[in-house]
Amino acid sequence: MLSLPCDTPLTFVANRESYHSLIQALGTFDREDQEEITSQEAQQLSLRALRMALLSNNTFLFQDLRTLPTVQALADSHPVYAQLLDIFTEQDLEDYSDFKEEHDDFIEKEKLDDAKLERKMRLLTFTSLAASTPNREIPYANIARALQIPVEQVEMWSIDVIRAKLVEGRLSQKDKVFKVHRTTYRVFGEKQWRELGTRVDQYKAVVDNLLAVIRRQQAEAVTAKEREQADIERRLANVGIDGEPSSNRGMGGERGNRGGRGGGRGGGGFGGGRGGGGFGEGRGGGFGGKEPRDAPAPAPAPRAERDDNED
Repeated sequence: MLSLPCDTPLTFVANRESYHSLIQALGTFDREDQEEITSQEAQQLSLRALRMALLSNNTFLFQDLRTLPTVQALADSHPVYAQLLDIFTEQDLEDYSDFKEEHDDFIEKEKLDDAKLERKMRLLTFTSLAASTPNREIPYANIARALQIPVEQVEMWSIDVIRAKLVEGRLSQKDKVFKVHRTTYRVFGEKQWRELGTRVDQYKAVVDNLLAVIRRQQAEAVTAKEREQADIERRLANVGIDGEPSSNRGMGGERGNRGGRGGGRGGGGFGGGRGGGGFGEGRGGGFGGKEPRDAPAPAPAPRAERDDNED
């Protein structure tokens, strides 16, 4: 017959299916029938399920098991087991150490693997620490103190708790902290609701600050755009149609007025003067009426030649 190590995948699947079958069987007992849930059969099945959960390498959450009426009845039939169940459900490594001191030989007597239980308790303690840290950053020193290990082993246990899928996060060797991304709640009661409320308030404060920054930047962008638009309109108002500044537009008209006023002595333009030429009467003719300084002298009239044959 082939024997398989206890940690092979096939054994793990078989143990998991066996454990779930036990849980389903315990759920068939009538919770309203006190005699039935405290029966010898119900108590034996409950104790077997509890031992399997404690010794399993892959069972870390005990809240569902503890809520079963038949398992709750262990508080009367097997009170030490019930105490151990409470520790693994929601307490930490220090409580487990106190339990061993209080019940000195219980673990050995019941053939429970102390090394396995202690390892599981360290992982559960790490999980609770991650869930209860508001700023999501756990210093190495805090982890070492809670897990009762040297600081040098913190990174190893951090990797183990991630592999167990109890916590998601990453190590910062530079800052000597474990940064929590996600964590598992071992139980979810009033304390956990308060922690969740505190965390939601923190997230809300962060979101409110971001919204305030966004609104401020939007207002500044609108103001800058309005200022830019006003500047463009002011520049356009100072520019003529032909692209020249409006201050130059009146110069041509002024020149025209000078030349187009009523004639004086040399006045040309549209008014009349004494010797005007062009459009006005001025002495010098031309468009403005003034005599040009460098005008060429008129050509002499041709001389008439005498014809000797006229006599």
